[in-house]
Amino acid sequence: MNHPDNLMYTSEHEWVKIENNIATVGITDFAQGELGDIIFLEFPDVDETFNEGDVFGTIEAVKTVSDLFMPVSGKIVEVNEELNDDPENVNSSPYDSGWMVKIELSGDSSTDSLLDSKSYIEMIG
Repeated sequence: MNHPDNLMYTSEHEWVKIENNIATVGITDFAQGELGDIIFLEFPDVDETFNEGDVFGTIEAVKTVSDLFMPVSGKIVEVNEELNDDPENVNSSPYDSGWMVKIELSGDSSTDSLLDSKSYIEMIG
């Protein structure tokens, strides 16, 4: 399994990459493997705001539906519309073309609860 060192992770299996004040979010390689073939994703609208831990969408696989949890607080500035037509990109490329949303971090957003790759790998065993 692939869990890049340059990303941060949540205990709910989302990954976060922060560049400047924008956080790109997706689900981890571990999560997509556990879900199986992904067939549908539901995302929020651009400009919606969320607090860390809020549900921001759902991901549907052949065998289950799961909530997606916001890893940081902020406002949605972009959603990956390509996943509407190609949700399997989450399976084949969870850290690249399978990203889900981009968030402009709020002033009080914190990364204190996020895990580094080593801690995430230890958590999933």
